[in-house]
Amino acid sequence: MDPSGWLSLSDDELLFQVESLQRPHGQDQHLLEVLRSDRHFFVRQEAAKMIEDAELLKAHAGDRHIGQILVRSMNRIEDVAYLERLIAESRHIEVRKAAEVQLGALVSRLRPPRE
Repeated sequence: MDPSGWLSLSDDELLFQVESLQRPHGQDQHLLEVLRSDRHFFVRQEAAKMIEDAELLKAHAGDRHIGQILVRSMNRIEDVAYLERLIAESRHIEVRKAAEVQLGALVSRLRPPRE
């Protein structure tokens, strides 16, 4: 399907299109269009899950559905400060809780093993 026509699809058709993508798909920009649209939150959330470059999601961290997906992709030392900021600043408890869990997992993984 021509990616420029994604937003002309019904929610069900669009959801099928998004879920049928195989990684790597190179469709992040089209998925961002879906994410920025006024589609049902579930469709937007599924599009967010398929975005390969998690950095693109940072601009949407204020959206509680997208924020939860974003924090799950954070797994580098560079992400610690961002997760800490989300915990402190997010107005959505779901995003804060997801960020806390991800930060705990990240810190545990990055902590050197005890001898």
